[in-house]
Amino acid sequence: MSDETPDNGVTTELGERRVRFSVDESIYDLDVVMGAAYLFIDRCYVYLDREADRRVQVVLRTRAAASEDELHALAGHFANELLNQALRKQIGESNARLREFIMARALFSAEGPSTIDRLLAELDAEEMASDDLDIPVPWEKTPGG
Repeated sequence: MSDETPDNGVTTELGERRVRFSVDESIYDLDVVMGAAYLFIDRCYVYLDREADRRVQVVLRTRAAASEDELHALAGHFANELLNQALRKQIGESNARLREFIMARALFSAEGPSTIDRLLAELDAEEMASDDLDIPVPWEKTPGG
């Protein structure tokens, strides 16, 4: 069974237990295609191949028998996931500088010494104030003596 359906840069062809996609990389980058394909590895077998210049062939093969409607649904889910991955990539790129700033601020806080530094300074101050061996010295002046 073969069904050619061009769909926003995705061309699908149905076969027995498989659906084949030809994805145009001028619309969906390779990392977007790979991100979408990765999310399908728990549902079916995923095969990627370079079909032509700027075109990626994706074959999704079901683990069990599938009807034509189920294969069309699988193709639709894949196309939706391509859009999802493309949007995630776009948002990630537009927010990259903000994320870097937040991470830098969290790692290199200008609020003063960290909690660990304060605790170490406290311990050092206590050690300087006490006698390590706690040996009483007879010539120390005692109250009333």
